[in-house]
Amino acid sequence: MPDLRTFRPGGTRVVAYAVAVILLVLTFVIGLSLPDEISFTPAETVTLWIIILAVLTLLHGIGRSFVRADDAGVEVLNGYRRHHIPWSSIKGFAMNTGAPWPTLVTNDDERVILFGIQGSDGGYAREAVTYLRGRLAA
Repeated sequence: MPDLRTFRPGGTRVVAYAVAVILLVLTFVIGLSLPDEISFTPAETVTLWIIILAVLTLLHGIGRSFVRADDAGVEVLNGYRRHHIPWSSIKGFAMNTGAPWPTLVTNDDERVILFGIQGSDGGYAREAVTYLRGRLAA
C-alpha cells in the first residue's frame, strides 16, 4: 500500500469558509432590510455580485489548499495553482520560527510555499514538516 499523506490548513480553512457563509448571509439580510425607496441600478447590482464572487473565489482558493506527499513526490495546491515535485528534485523543507508556512526548496533553489500547512496550526504544522523531511531523507 502506498504511503500517502495529505495536509490541509486547519484554522485558516475554517475561517475562510465561515467568512464566505457570513458574507452571503449578510448580503441577503441587508438586501431584504433595505427600505423600498432604495434601489440599485443594474450596473450597481452586477458590480456588487462581481465583487462578492471575487471574494468568494479568493476564500475558496484559501480553503482548498493542500500539500500531499506520496511515493512519487509532493503535490502542492496553493489556491488555484498546482505543483507536482518529485522527491528527486527536492533539496529540503524550511520553516523558520514564526514563519506563516513552510517552504519547499528544489535542487534548482526554487522555492514553493506550502500554503496547505499553516504555521498558526502549531504542532500540526511541525509534525507535517517533520514528516516531509523524514520522507525526503528516506
